[in-house]
Order: sequence, then C-alpha cells, then structure tokens
Amino acid sequence: MCFYIKECYPQMYDIIVIGGGHAGVEASLAPARMNLNTLLITGNINNMASMPCNPSIGGPAKGIVVREIDALGGEMARNLDKSHIQMRMLNTGKGPAVRALRAQADKKAYPRHMIETVLNQENLTVLEAMVEDLIVEDGVIKGVRLENGDAYFARAVILTTGTYMQSRIMISHETWPSGPDGEKYSKSLSGNLRRLGFKTLRLKTGTPPRVAIDSIDYSKTEIQPGDPIPWTFSFDTKNPKPIEDQVPCYLTYTNEETHRIIMENLELSSMYGAVEDVVSLGPRYCPSIEDKVVRFNDKPRHQIFLEPESLEIPEIYVQGLSTSLPRHIQEEIIRTIPGLENCKIVRYAYAIEYDAIDPTQLYPTLESKLVENLYFAGQVNGTSGYEEAAGQGLMAGINAALKIKGEEPLILGRDEAYIGVMIDDLVTKGVTEPYRLLTSRAEYRLLLRHDNADLRLREYGYNVGLIDEERYQAFKEKVRMIEEEKERLSKLKVYPTEETNQYLESIDSSPLKDGIMADQLMKRPEVSYEDIEKLTGMSVNLPREVVEQIEIQIKYAGYIKKTLSQVNKMRKLEEKKIPEDLDYNKIPNLATEAKQRLSMIRPLTIGQAQRVSGVNPADISILLIYLESYNRKEREYEPTAV
Repeated sequence: MCFYIKECYPQMYDIIVIGGGHAGVEASLAPARMNLNTLLITGNINNMASMPCNPSIGGPAKGIVVREIDALGGEMARNLDKSHIQMRMLNTGKGPAVRALRAQADKKAYPRHMIETVLNQENLTVLEAMVEDLIVEDGVIKGVRLENGDAYFARAVILTTGTYMQSRIMISHETWPSGPDGEKYSKSLSGNLRRLGFKTLRLKTGTPPRVAIDSIDYSKTEIQPGDPIPWTFSFDTKNPKPIEDQVPCYLTYTNEETHRIIMENLELSSMYGAVEDVVSLGPRYCPSIEDKVVRFNDKPRHQIFLEPESLEIPEIYVQGLSTSLPRHIQEEIIRTIPGLENCKIVRYAYAIEYDAIDPTQLYPTLESKLVENLYFAGQVNGTSGYEEAAGQGLMAGINAALKIKGEEPLILGRDEAYIGVMIDDLVTKGVTEPYRLLTSRAEYRLLLRHDNADLRLREYGYNVGLIDEERYQAFKEKVRMIEEEKERLSKLKVYPTEETNQYLESIDSSPLKDGIMADQLMKRPEVSYEDIEKLTGMSVNLPREVVEQIEIQIKYAGYIKKTLSQVNKMRKLEEKKIPEDLDYNKIPNLATEAKQRLSMIRPLTIGQAQRVSGVNPADISILLIYLESYNRKEREYEPTAV
C-alpha cells in the first residue's frame, strides 16, 4: 500500500473520496472491491474512522442499519465484532420490529482495525492531504484541487467531509476554528460548493465531558452489564468475542440541583446567548443537557450513562451531559450527579458548528443534481451518527461505481431497508436539524428487522460484487434451511394426546381438541419452536438464526402479509415515472406551494412526489391526470417505426 509519498500517485482515478470518516471508508472500500481504482484523501490517516463522540454503535433503527451495511458487503459490522467491549440486544421484551443490537466500541481498537483494512485493500490508495476545491467543467466533476495546488482527476468524486467544513468549536464565549478533537478543518470547500450553486446549512452537534475512570464512586450508580449471549453484528462472524471480556456501563441521574445550576447559567451556554452569531440547530434526539432541562422542565431528573471509551484509555464518557457551558460550570454540574461528586474531568465538553449541504439537491443515488458524477455522503448531508454516515457512504460508493461501469443504480426502497428510508427522507424532505434514524420513520418497519437484513439485501450485495461466492452460498444455505423447515412444519401434525395437552397446560397454553399442523400451533404467542420439537419428538438441530427466522415468519405471517399488500400498492406509485424536465408551473390547478416544492425537489416518481413536504393528495391527483395527458401527447409525437 502506497501513502504519504506523492510520487506514488497517478493523476487519474476512477473514483476519488474526500474524507476518511465512517462514510468515507465505506465509500472508498466499496468501489475498490468492485475493481475500480480508488483514491481516498483524508486530512489525517491516523484519524480514519475515528469516534470523536460516543464510541457506541447501534441501537433502535441504527443497529439495523449496521446489519444492512453488512448484508450489502460493507465493513462496519465486521470491524465492530472485532473491536467492541460490550454488546446488548435492546427491546427484547417488545416485538421483532424494534429489537436492535447496540455495542460499545473500543475507541482505539475500532479505528485501528478499520485503518488496517483500508490500507490493505487492493485498488485503494490513501493520500494524506486537504482538498480545497473541486474541478468542474461544463457541469461535470473532473477532479479535486488540494490546498498545496496539486490536482487529482477522477471519473467520479464522493464528498464525505463530515463535520469538518468551516467548523468551529464552542465552549461558552470561546470559539475557535477546528474539526472534532482539535483536528484540522476544511476552510474553503463549503464556500467553493456555494460558488457552484449548492445551498448549504449551518448545523451543530456536541460532546460531553470525559472523566477519569478511577474517580467515580460506582456504588452510587446502577450497573449495566452486557448480554450473556454472544451476539454479532455481522452475518459472517463465526467466532464472536468471549462474553467474559465485556465491560459494564453504569447508570446515574441528574437532579434538581443539577438543573438549578444549568438554568442559572443558561446565558453562558454558546447556544443560549454566549455566542451571538450562532445560527445552527442541534440534533433534536440527542440534545445538550441545557436543551433537555429547558424543554423538559417538568422532569425531575435525566439519565446519565457512564460508558467506557476503550480498554486502552482510562476515561469514561458521560453520556447525556453534552454541553457548551463554561468549564467551571461543567465542574459544578457534574459534581451534583450521584457517583461523580469527586470525579476528575480529563476532557471538557464542547459544541461544534459546521457546514452541511441541503440534501434535496441530491438524487436518490446520492449523486448531485447540480454537478454530474459528484456524490455526497454522511454528515455533510445533514445526518447525525456513525451508522447513518456509513450507510450513505456505502450507497454512494456503490452507485458511483455502478455509474462508471454503465450499470443501473442501486436505490433501496422504503420497504427494503432503513438505509432506503433515510436516503429517501433526505433527498425528498431535506433537513432543518441533524437527521437521526428512528424506527418511527419507517412505515414498513415490520419488514425492516434486525434479524432479516441478509434476507432483504444480501442478493443486492452479491449482484454488485461486494459479497463473495463463499458468503453468498452460506446465505443461500440459510434460506434453504428456513424454507425447508417451514414446509416440514406445515405438513407435521400434532395430535391432542394426553401427554401433548399436559405439556401445553404446563406452558399456559390451551389444550388441543383436534389435530393441528405444527406451524399453526406455533402461531400461539406462548409456543416456541423448541416446544414444537418437544411435542413432536423430532429435532432438526438448526442454527439459532434459522430458528429465529422460522418463528418470526410463522408467528407474524398475517401482519407481514398485510404489510406486503400495502407495499405493493405503494410500488405501483413508485413505478409511475415523472419526466426529469417536467415544468410544474404549466400544470393547471396545482397548488402554488406544490409547484414550488416539486420544482425544487424534482421527484423521480409519483411515490416520491407524494412524500414531498407541502404536497397534498389533491396535488397528486392533479399531477396524475396531467401526466396521463402529457404521456399521451409524447406517444403521439413518437416517430412511426419503419
């Protein structure tokens, strides 16, 4: 692998990726693995895939995205399985649609493994440099220009600059230009994007203080251990990390004294008046402690999780205490929290403000509408979180590679993946604050489960060339086992013997009066696959993930069927294409707001059009009638075949 030495680099690449964060590494690995010559330009090679905020990955919706990345052939899940220090399955008491894995990653080990993967990837070169401008000719991206004046050329460019564009750190009245963790920031790139016609947004995020691990009184907190089950994020991990290697997190709470100090010093927060020119908005679903106390002033306390950052760093991340208050106020606040009365702050909290683009300027492929072959992915699109960034990076890398190869793009539907929900939300609705994935954003979340990401997406990963033959055949074998066992259960009858009814009563299930097929009996909530094995005396010895699929598919068959019916209706609208050059101002009776919003978003289908903010059902009806007339006229003008 060649890096650092300028002479190593040819001038022309298939794809250049700008930025080495979670979006950038996925965006560069994907095309390289699809046999395209790829260049990743990052400001600091040793900072690739870093975790400047919480080193946790996963949780509701976000954990499912990590599994989707893995199903498609991305790297995040496999790396996380090697580098986590705790893993838990959330929402186990609820239905399968909202269950999700969450892992506490090791802040040092995770990027180290990812850097090793990137530097050893064939077809991928890494250059440590800062990009100053994009080279665009006649509306088409041609390459990039570095701060030192050097130019590198490519057939496509993917911009994944994260929170580094024109970024500044804020602690109360203090502000200074910087990327996260004091890294070098991008001075000129966002201004040059505006020069090209891109609309940019000002957003912010923040991070809490870190405290010395040995300065906490854990007896005043509640222990939060990892699960006693060897979970994995990747479908391909065969040897999960030992459960005994996990380390616990701890839970404590703020109180009235904490809230009093915050309210009395609110004007000293960067976001509440200490910095006059702040125009950015922070993440609604991961707010600062100031925001939580102000917005939820009826709550007597808020959760504070004490999370280890790494086995190599003696620091604890105080999750839930993000703030931009002065350092001495941070000291006062943190000492009001049980267990932290005598803690030592080793790094103070801060807020960071940065430029992002308006993602409605992108197609669902994440290619720009303004500059051909220029793609955007990650927090530069207004999202928050490592998982959202990685999912976008993977899709941008795949679609840039497919376009170069002259193949059809990969656009995931809202019924196929949370990644599809996220990208559709971004390009159709835009953002006004950092976007975070939630299960409530997905109307078909029963289909988008943690357990079936491979069944939904692995075929796509194989078709684009990111899933090798060995992994694909293992997947096909899993599908075969699921279908064969479901078929067997549909033909296996359970009879109402005395022994059978006694067993059913022992698990609080009604006794049988007549014979019943095993799959129908398993639809009872209290009857598991293991119970069926005991009742029939037949054990097939299937893998855990296969049994899990069989149970879910059988128990939720009715709900899944109903959801698929809804999906089929929606797909008919997604199949109704809208001409890219359609002039909405010429459509009679279309509401003025609908004309403006549709002209700006330029949806590709009726399905996408009806999700545009400001477009109501009456507008869609008018648009459908107009398109019928429009398409009829187009057919009339088509030349007759000779």
